[in-house]
Amino acid sequence: MNSGEELPGVGTSGTDQDAGQGDFQNDIIMMVDSEPLTLGVLEAYLAQAGYRNFITLDDSARALELIKVEKPDCLLLDIHMPEVSGFDILKAVRADPETRQLSVIVLTSDTDPTTKLKALEMGVTDFLEKPVDSSELVLRMRNALIAKAYRDQLTYYDGLTRLPNRLLFQQRLETGVTSAQRSGSGLALMIVSVDRFQNVNDSLGPMAGDAVLIQIAQRLSGLARDAGYDQRKGQEGTARCLGRLGGDEFAISLPGVTSEEEITEIGEQISRIMKQPFEVEGEEVVLTASLGIARFPEDSIEASQLLKHAGAAKEAAKKEGRNTLQYYTSEFTERANERRSIEADLHKALDGHQLRLHFQPQLNGHDGLVCGMEALVRWHHPKRGLVQPEQFIPLAEENDLIIAIDAWVIEEACRQTHAWHLAGYDGLQVSVNVSARQFKQANLAGQIAAACERADLPPSSLTVELTEGLLMGNLDRTARLLHDLKNIGVTISVDDFGIGYSSLAYLKRFPIDELKIDRSFVRGVPGNHEDSAIVRAIVAMARSLELEIVAEGVETGEQLEFLKGLNCDRVQGLLMAAPLRDSEFFSFLAKNWNQLD
Repeated sequence: MNSGEELPGVGTSGTDQDAGQGDFQNDIIMMVDSEPLTLGVLEAYLAQAGYRNFITLDDSARALELIKVEKPDCLLLDIHMPEVSGFDILKAVRADPETRQLSVIVLTSDTDPTTKLKALEMGVTDFLEKPVDSSELVLRMRNALIAKAYRDQLTYYDGLTRLPNRLLFQQRLETGVTSAQRSGSGLALMIVSVDRFQNVNDSLGPMAGDAVLIQIAQRLSGLARDAGYDQRKGQEGTARCLGRLGGDEFAISLPGVTSEEEITEIGEQISRIMKQPFEVEGEEVVLTASLGIARFPEDSIEASQLLKHAGAAKEAAKKEGRNTLQYYTSEFTERANERRSIEADLHKALDGHQLRLHFQPQLNGHDGLVCGMEALVRWHHPKRGLVQPEQFIPLAEENDLIIAIDAWVIEEACRQTHAWHLAGYDGLQVSVNVSARQFKQANLAGQIAAACERADLPPSSLTVELTEGLLMGNLDRTARLLHDLKNIGVTISVDDFGIGYSSLAYLKRFPIDELKIDRSFVRGVPGNHEDSAIVRAIVAMARSLELEIVAEGVETGEQLEFLKGLNCDRVQGLLMAAPLRDSEFFSFLAKNWNQLD
């Protein structure tokens, strides 16, 4: 079975028949034998069994050329032929990555055991002895094609959704580009990325996430079929193809689709498909998708480049707020190149001691005295200078680098705070942010306790800040992890409170010590009535639950007076001080420890 065709029971055929009972009659069977009479007999036997696609060749010198061009599903190969032997052909087939998995049935009248042994060592699939028995030929052919179908399934198809995987999709895209070049037509490539899919895994579990991905694949497959998807051989370049690139990303090639109106209509269809609720284990899941578009030949004449460009457009769609469609422009490539460059440099940042901690003072809201600080990571690049967190933290969160960065921040914050304690400021409390990836690490509480012990810092001097979204994953697991943290003695703070769930239920369930009001609400007080009402409500809720209140983003005297009027426990922001280097913070501390100017 050619890798360009759906497997039996796999993909979008709409049936789930077992591969062992599949219909292989359209598969391409190539026969190479120096005796034309033998070729005629083989073709007659197989034709009687229902096979239809044959390539017969009595000139072995042309075999490799035809194999590359025709891409047969099975090769019947005579061993002893003039000019180029079957062994020579088999050796070349197995050495070429494009043909390495080709099923090869050797035909031979040679009874010498060493001949069979040599063929087995070279990777032959099966043997047939001449003269060939028709029933045996049909049986061995069927078995060889079944074996190839399973190999293709593992190599070319996504195990979860049964769609073509990235490898097969790119092959089909290349075929589509070649067909478009030949016909002078266009082609559009669309990448579909599910927005915030990780929330599904976090809240309902990975099995529910898999179920949603299967439903998405089924809905998108319907779109491809409705538009003329055809799995017959030779049609791959002219019909739409859907594949799963990995994770929550899918791709659709759209041969012949060139106008923005048509592409936008397809994008709107996908948006409507995605917005229809998905049902999983009695729960309804509502999702959206970000779409990236690249076009042939406007954006590239190479399939691999089209994939990259569509991916860059998809990233731009996510940055634009998600649930939208973006067409590729050259500016996206420049951004993507810059992103890759920063990511490569970030790998060197930890080893090169380029990360630094800056500390933003926190003042007591009642008496205005310095009582603590938030530790914030900064990257001092040797060539770029100071790289802001919003430029590198999202990149680090996409891979395991954020875990190493978080661990370094905790270690360094504990060490520096202990140094200030020794200098006489033993009442200082330091706050550190913990990312979702770090929070999910096994034994996080043990790691933090060990960092405090190495720094000789009491855990009670450390506050761990977690966002609302991070807490709303698996509630039982979250509660267990938070209790582990609480047991070692650290303070637990909910960062950016008010912009997420703001649920009284989880505030009661989790061992939380303080709420940190998001700066987006502080910015609007006291002039904005809604923001002022929200801040008052958060403070009242916290007071009823005996939680501390911290307000961040304080930039004006009016904001400070408003928060003082609500008896906010701690405040931080540019009005008091920007994030400071350790030496600058030490100077600020020396001047403001006993009174605030």
